[in-house]
Amino acid sequence: MSTRIPEEKIEEIRKSSDIVDVISQFVQLKKQGKQYTGLCPFHGEKSPSFSVSPEKQVYHCFGCGAGGNVFTFLRDHEGYSFTDSVKYLADKGGIDLPEAMHQSSESRSSNHQFAEMLRGHEEAATFYQRVFAFTEEGNAGREYASQRGFTNEQLTHFQIGFAPNGWENLATFLTKKNFTEASLVQAGLVAERDQSEGVYDRFRNRLMFPIWDSQGKVVGFSGRLVGEGKPKYLNSPDTPIFHKNKLLYGLHLARASIRKKNIAVLLEGAADVVAAWGAGVDNGVATLGTALTEEHAKILRRNAEHILICYDSDSAGQSAAFRSASLLEKAGCTVSITTMPEGYDPDDYIKAFGAERFNSDVIGSGQTVMAFKMKYLRQEKNLRDEGERMSYIEEVLEELAALPRAIERDYYLRQLADEFSLSLDVLKQEQYRMYRETKTIHPAKEATQVSNVSERRQVRQKRLLPAYQNAERILLVLMMENEDLAWRIQEQLGSAFNVDEHQALFAYLLAYYGKGNEANPKEFLQSIEDASLVRLASELSTMTVNVECSEEELEDYIKLIQDYPKRVEIQQKQAELKLEHDPITQARLLIEIQHLKRELS
Repeated sequence: MSTRIPEEKIEEIRKSSDIVDVISQFVQLKKQGKQYTGLCPFHGEKSPSFSVSPEKQVYHCFGCGAGGNVFTFLRDHEGYSFTDSVKYLADKGGIDLPEAMHQSSESRSSNHQFAEMLRGHEEAATFYQRVFAFTEEGNAGREYASQRGFTNEQLTHFQIGFAPNGWENLATFLTKKNFTEASLVQAGLVAERDQSEGVYDRFRNRLMFPIWDSQGKVVGFSGRLVGEGKPKYLNSPDTPIFHKNKLLYGLHLARASIRKKNIAVLLEGAADVVAAWGAGVDNGVATLGTALTEEHAKILRRNAEHILICYDSDSAGQSAAFRSASLLEKAGCTVSITTMPEGYDPDDYIKAFGAERFNSDVIGSGQTVMAFKMKYLRQEKNLRDEGERMSYIEEVLEELAALPRAIERDYYLRQLADEFSLSLDVLKQEQYRMYRETKTIHPAKEATQVSNVSERRQVRQKRLLPAYQNAERILLVLMMENEDLAWRIQEQLGSAFNVDEHQALFAYLLAYYGKGNEANPKEFLQSIEDASLVRLASELSTMTVNVECSEEELEDYIKLIQDYPKRVEIQQKQAELKLEHDPITQARLLIEIQHLKRELS
């Protein structure tokens, strides 16, 4: 955490940065009493165990142990260095930083590369927008946007531009802005020629949709070809600032609405998001030319509990919806799927029938995942054929066996029984047999369930610590709030903490007070350099402890800590006694055990 930024400036930035506001950009938080809770962004979970304290300006996950302050969150979640975290928060808070912020040459080079890529994309976005709006070369883009029915509001909101149909338009523009060809290639804005020197524009004759990261910075583009040719859509390649498997188009713009409504509408492409926004659906997002990934699913779950999948009605779209639903449910989302009329995508439907019908008949008519799966499984089957009918019933029963809720299983079993005039009892027996087979055939799935149980058990065990460990933790919390108490305990305990991490944190605390600092858990947390101790201190900061602790209680805590080594010694000697056959040695061990017990009493 070494930096040349003055400590008073860091403190000013920390005080101006509310940890709830910062973390809320990445995690959906809900107020519960004095704390805010949400799904941990550092490990996969379905039930919230991530807690943020606005009072103490710290976060802590009771599931994986992650914790810290606003700086450590940006470091661990966004990969920022400490200096980058300070810069980011200073920029958000409108705080000026010293011009000379000394870094290592390697760090300086890395930050410069990153900044140049972002600057290149910002300049490129401006270039594409100007070409679209003001030039003759932009006519083709304007005509295409008009055909798609994009309004000025949509074009402005999504900063849509146009890449002209030439080989070096953007390359020439950016090199005049002092960008090197090598840096533009690395950023994915241009490509190298195969057999001759020089570069050429990656995007040509395309309507350009900027792609933003979580902070709203342009990190890539999605280009829709205007006219004939392939590929219809072209996305930026993966670069140090752009990873399509971890980004969702439009999330930066839709995040506030998604969290307010607690539902995200998942569409297939950028044009669908733009069209849906024009129809009033301001909580729409899309993947970037790839199938939905586990990372995408986790991002969506951190922002909303409910996901509505709105994909095209063709076979590819329905298959993608089937796969995406499974990933989203695995991530803990409540999923529904809406079915577009055959031959329509959202953009086409809105143009044909209008925004009102799109909202009522498409967005407002989502069905459960199981209902969609039943429809999907039967779409290519001839149910008049006995063999195909039996195949369909078996496939549905397999899907029902995986449903966690009995009421949902019963609902669809009755539906199946009524449709095919089958015995409900027989269907239930068959579905249960499949459930048992699934547990046997898929040990990996069972192992995951065992792992989840094990994780929950570890969390419970962590909360039910031995008395001496709880005593040490309580004293550390009290000492972070009271300097005088810290020095008193130092006189009585010295280095007698039994847990190494507790002893190390105690040493940091005494050093903090030794520099003349006043008791302040938030500032103390900032002074710690060891990541594991930051997690420990943040966890302790979330503990509810009676700060008006009586002298008698303090003495009890200290005695528990001091007595623990003696209790361990007694257990060791008792174990030795059971194995010892020499009468003299047995007598000596008994005397030592009695002596230690007297000391304890």
